[in-house]
Amino acid sequence: MDLFEYMRQSTMESESPLASRMRPTTLDEVVGQKHIIGKDKLLYRAIQADKLSSLIFYGPPGTGKTTLAKVIANTTSAQFEQINATIAGKKDMEEVVKAAKELRGMYGRKTILFVDEIHRFNKGQQDYLLPYVEDGTIILIGATTENPYFEVNGALLSRSAVFELKSLEKEDIKQLLYRAVSDEKKGMGSFGAVLEEEAAEFLADVAGGDARAALNALELGVLTTEPSPDGKIHISLHVAEECIQKRAVRYDKNGDNHYDTISAFIKSMRGSDPDAALYYLARMLYAGEDITFIARRIMICASEDVGMADPQALVVAASAAQVVERVGMPEARIPLAQAAAYVATAPKSNASYLAIDKALEAVKNRENPPVPVYLQDHHYHGADELGHGLGYQYAHDYPGHYVKQQYLPDGLQDMKFYEPGELGYEKKVREYLEFIEKLGNYQK
Repeated sequence: MDLFEYMRQSTMESESPLASRMRPTTLDEVVGQKHIIGKDKLLYRAIQADKLSSLIFYGPPGTGKTTLAKVIANTTSAQFEQINATIAGKKDMEEVVKAAKELRGMYGRKTILFVDEIHRFNKGQQDYLLPYVEDGTIILIGATTENPYFEVNGALLSRSAVFELKSLEKEDIKQLLYRAVSDEKKGMGSFGAVLEEEAAEFLADVAGGDARAALNALELGVLTTEPSPDGKIHISLHVAEECIQKRAVRYDKNGDNHYDTISAFIKSMRGSDPDAALYYLARMLYAGEDITFIARRIMICASEDVGMADPQALVVAASAAQVVERVGMPEARIPLAQAAAYVATAPKSNASYLAIDKALEAVKNRENPPVPVYLQDHHYHGADELGHGLGYQYAHDYPGHYVKQQYLPDGLQDMKFYEPGELGYEKKVREYLEFIEKLGNYQK
């Protein structure tokens, strides 16, 4: 490194955002994530002993993925290289691999390659790394906000340990905020700022587990607030609210948040909790989820989980889906809320869902006897000669518009697929089936 490069890096470090300057340099400075870097945990021991294998760090923004990589860079004896998958290409990787081979061959020294946002690499780029990870030329550390089991090459995953980082707790973020406001070397300590308890509580809460968001807001507050008569910069609740104008909702329509939120939405409707269903609906709408996708899920839930207990639920859900397509947002929020509330508060039954799966299982695994001849179609020339329809009993010719006869094929006549429940309209269905069973017995 020449003098000019040294000066450039020194300037960047001093002028970089607070969140970057406050990154820990040792494991003991890391806040949170004790489930993977507690002193009794494998990853902590591996970093301390400098015995790392390839790793994938997975978690929401601001939880410390890059921080852990930087800590490793400061503790390892291996050469540490870093690239960002959003801007790096195959040429960048080729240069790293070439240097890693030379370093390993000449000095027996390992190379760690940190790939930030590794999910942005396409399959070909990920495949390029595979043989060099496999033969030990490089130790790969990947960081991703996406579920690696969806986004990262399966072969790379099989050669890496996956560690999931969790959103930081409020107390963790408060600790980082107080550390930043008092640290005179890397933080804002030289400004004489005072972070009030209410403001710290608010910033830690509104950050949603993202330390970077909280630190950025704190920095903005310190830099834009005039000192009080006592000479100190007071970061009050009012100042904190101005620094974060809107609560950020972490949501990726192709990632975990998408699947987790829609799962919670459906389970809340199934569990008859309209408040939770409307809350998750609001989260999806606020984040810009596809309203037709939401409408489809409500229709499925109306049929799968409400079913015959309230057949009107499917009608309401289907009508809402039609309205949504016609009016769009923001008005679409209203029929979606109506449908979600209706499905959530309707009596529940999955009898129809279980019945069709049971019937499909019978079709798949049992012989499929012919349709009884008296049920076969006789509305074509020659059907009568074949005996099709002969002996069929027309239900409306009998009392109660019912006559007992066998409709299932021979060999399956005793099978039961649909077992109605005892809630809502399905209770009436059960009572009707019991009634016609008695009527059939009487007809005998």
